[in-house]
Amino acid sequence: MTRGKSMILLLANIKQLLTFRGPSGPRAGRAQGEIGLVKNAAVLMKNGRVTAAGKEREVLRHPLAKKARVVEANGIVLPAFVDSHTHAVFAEPRLRDFSLRTQGVSYAGIRARGGGIISSVKAVRRQAPANMVSQLLERAERFLECGTATIEVKTGYGLDKKSELKMLEAVRAAASRTRLEMVPTLLAAHAVPPEFKGDSGKYLRYVLDEIVPAVVAGDLAQFADIFCERGYFTPEESRSYLNACLRRGLVPKIHAEQLSNYGGAWVGVKTGAVSADHLDYALPRDIRDLRRGGVVATLLPVSNFFLGLSRYPDARAFIAGCVPVALATDFNPGTAPCWNMQMVLSAACTHMKMTPEEALCAATINGAHALGAGDWTGTIEPGKQADLAVFDASDYRELCYYFGANLNKLTIKKGKTAYRKRDLIA
Repeated sequence: MTRGKSMILLLANIKQLLTFRGPSGPRAGRAQGEIGLVKNAAVLMKNGRVTAAGKEREVLRHPLAKKARVVEANGIVLPAFVDSHTHAVFAEPRLRDFSLRTQGVSYAGIRARGGGIISSVKAVRRQAPANMVSQLLERAERFLECGTATIEVKTGYGLDKKSELKMLEAVRAAASRTRLEMVPTLLAAHAVPPEFKGDSGKYLRYVLDEIVPAVVAGDLAQFADIFCERGYFTPEESRSYLNACLRRGLVPKIHAEQLSNYGGAWVGVKTGAVSADHLDYALPRDIRDLRRGGVVATLLPVSNFFLGLSRYPDARAFIAGCVPVALATDFNPGTAPCWNMQMVLSAACTHMKMTPEEALCAATINGAHALGAGDWTGTIEPGKQADLAVFDASDYRELCYYFGANLNKLTIKKGKTAYRKRDLIA
């Protein structure tokens, strides 16, 4: 199978096909466990779109099937993962932070020693743009290898106009050179930089006056995000900032209730955020608000795992409360150096007691809705983008069972090969 070659493609001999066909919106409550399972299946693709998907004997009756190039899946197939929360553009891993954490130093303690977000800011500010692009391209290949075809990429390690724009321009440059789809988010409101220390309001005014207009003029981002947390930005600041971004055309997202219950979920609802992320300390009232506001709850269990935390988001409460749950890696240099959504699935099942079916839904169609992309990716059905992943497994539950592994052997993006395991015969 030639990389990137345009063709009519038939993916045959699928042991289990997970289509996630269903309602047009994100899946919540009991519907989050409905995977659209088809055994002995096939998928027919043309011009980057799914033409037919279902029982192989039925797909083979399609007029285009005889013209298609056939690839034997010999495994399970599902929509390629949609990783709706990453910080994939950064300069350096935070290895010093990691060493300090193994010695028992807390997140706040690491920050007090010059680590954390601000250490990444210093590294990004001095990094050459070309190096930033090349690093992001290398990381893009790792995502594709693991079955992810769409990621969100946040800024937030620049915290000044020059560096935030440098990050977004790197995302644009890298996206033009990889099959991985990258959805950019402006997270200039990630922390208060040293030059504005102690004055978060003044910094947010600077972001709105200097950074946001340049981002909008260059069409460099789709979303705006903010870290609503004690010591960072208050709920009032967050609401005002996100509303101002929305008026300028940037759709709100929010880091909410990660370190404490602080009102971020409520801000997400009031600003029409597409998703509220982390939510470790969400209360029942937050769950009710998110449901009424139609906000996707994006949970990030790998960061809790990496930090050695005993507390995880209460996924069962969100599902019982009919809030659609998405899963994402939170890939970043400090708290989640993981690009493998299969590891996220395992953590979600073992630590948050999600069923495999719920977790897979959260990593595909609900992840797509957390990026406003549910109309064209996240399911396998006629008319949708042909974004698929093939896994070397006999049962879809193996993706959640084998933690730390990569069972993916083929990633297809818009009907073209984005990654192929070397020993795959096509």
